[in-house]
Amino acid sequence: MEKQTEIKQKWMEEYEVVYGDEVEEKVETDFSVTLDSAQMINFQEGEVFKGKVISIGPDYVMIDIGYKQEGLIHVKEFLNYDGTLKVKEGEEIEVYLERLESTLGNLVLSKDKAEILQAWDKISNACESGEPLEGTVIAKVKGGLSVDIGVKAFLPGSQIDLRPTRYLDKYIGKKMEFKVIKFNKKRGNIVLSRRAILQEERGKLRSEILGQIQEGMIVKGIVKNITDYGAFIDLGGIDGLLHITDMSWGRVKHPSNLLNVADEIEVKILKFDAEKERVSLGLKQVQPNPWEEARDNYLPGTKVEGEIVSVKDYGIFVELNDGIEGLVHVSELSWTGKIKNPAKHYTVGSKVEAQIIEVDVDNKRISLGIKQLTPNPWDDIVEKYPLGKKVSGKIKSIVDFGIFVDLGEEIDALIHVSDLSWTKKNIVPSTLFKEGEDLEAIVLSVDKESQKFCLGIKQLVEDPWKKIEARLPVGTVVEAEIVRVTDFGAFVELETGIEGLIHISELSEERVERPSDVVKKGDKCKAMVISLDKESKKIALSLKAAVNAEGKGTSYSDDVVKTSTLADKLKGFNVE
Repeated sequence: MEKQTEIKQKWMEEYEVVYGDEVEEKVETDFSVTLDSAQMINFQEGEVFKGKVISIGPDYVMIDIGYKQEGLIHVKEFLNYDGTLKVKEGEEIEVYLERLESTLGNLVLSKDKAEILQAWDKISNACESGEPLEGTVIAKVKGGLSVDIGVKAFLPGSQIDLRPTRYLDKYIGKKMEFKVIKFNKKRGNIVLSRRAILQEERGKLRSEILGQIQEGMIVKGIVKNITDYGAFIDLGGIDGLLHITDMSWGRVKHPSNLLNVADEIEVKILKFDAEKERVSLGLKQVQPNPWEEARDNYLPGTKVEGEIVSVKDYGIFVELNDGIEGLVHVSELSWTGKIKNPAKHYTVGSKVEAQIIEVDVDNKRISLGIKQLTPNPWDDIVEKYPLGKKVSGKIKSIVDFGIFVDLGEEIDALIHVSDLSWTKKNIVPSTLFKEGEDLEAIVLSVDKESQKFCLGIKQLVEDPWKKIEARLPVGTVVEAEIVRVTDFGAFVELETGIEGLIHISELSEERVERPSDVVKKGDKCKAMVISLDKESKKIALSLKAAVNAEGKGTSYSDDVVKTSTLADKLKGFNVE
């Protein structure tokens, strides 16, 4: 029995088991220790205390700092920038005691303010010394970014980079160094600058680069800004200008078509002015010059394909390769010469085929032709339309100098106004013909070299002046109608389209001051042919010679009128 009692006592001592009054005494002792411990800590508002995370709810985290009741902190103070929790139950953290009791009876605590108080000394020293602090961008806020440097600080948009940037989302989650440029401990405001650090780094690099840079060097740079005339390249402390003409051996419509901001490229130092700190750069100069091999790659007579890069009044420019362009002159677009305005037939960006005509490497010029890829219609015209052939067609268009006739060929034929009639003068084609009207004509000429295809209508009938001397020999008395009266005489119509002149001196034996006193338009009269010039198509008549001949009953002879004298009188007058 004694042995059993001894074993029980040993077991109770080993596991600290108590019964009855001993239990009450044990509980009372533990509570006293806890109470004494709590009384030893002086819980004052505005101080930082250690606490343990008791539980994590959807809105609040419960913290036990050893006070008679727990405290609550909003869960947002424990979130990472990506929304995940950075605390777990049972973890010990430091918190700031704002109030000992809220309206709900719990402690009012803050984790952010505790971190701020702990970080103030470090922040204050960093601000005074200019030493950078490392932080992580956690969110985009109005006017800039929110940065975690142990506490939340504000990074204005103007202080993010050397140049203001609109796209702030790309910085979220990035670790960078910042300078504290302003802080207010009482309000808990901290303002950072990344730009200040970049400016210092840029200044150091600038000095190094200025001491190393030389013309002809090939360096790497980052596209910093793009303009209409070129791009500015950051060489790491100093900016250089890459002009649009030095971007490519080919045609560049706009720098943005070739480069993007933030692109890293290799460029050549073309010119460096150390005094003004200006650098001119070249991109095409680090690439092979395509013209160096153009003489071997582009041989006259070969067929090529390219893209139209420019359309002018005088032709189209075709890009055959990067940096190689050729010109198709307007005269080389069509065999017929119908293309007067290339812009109506060709557009920029279209693909075309052409034939190389000439290559001038020294002047960087290539002459191209498009018509050479098609048969020359003039070859068929020469064979198909021999001189004197009678043809028929439709009037395609009417102009002041004649009419164009469509014979069903690619090339239209021209009937000049002078080939419309043997006898009619000062013809206005639009008064005699209409577009679409059918007509017949005679082939007068086909000139392949000058590209002229001419027809004639008057050639369908014989020239009435050809045998005029047989029908109206000198001395013939004719009866004709006066069609016009002028100051120097009167014109009579001898045949259809053929007129003759009765000079004022041949109207009467008596002196005539004004022809209108003797004859009038529409009068019928008899007159004698006294002179005929078939080459110049002029006929001279005489009323008084006809009267004398009738009175004597004879025909005209030299003893009546001297033709040489009369011909002299007609000089200077248009008897037509």
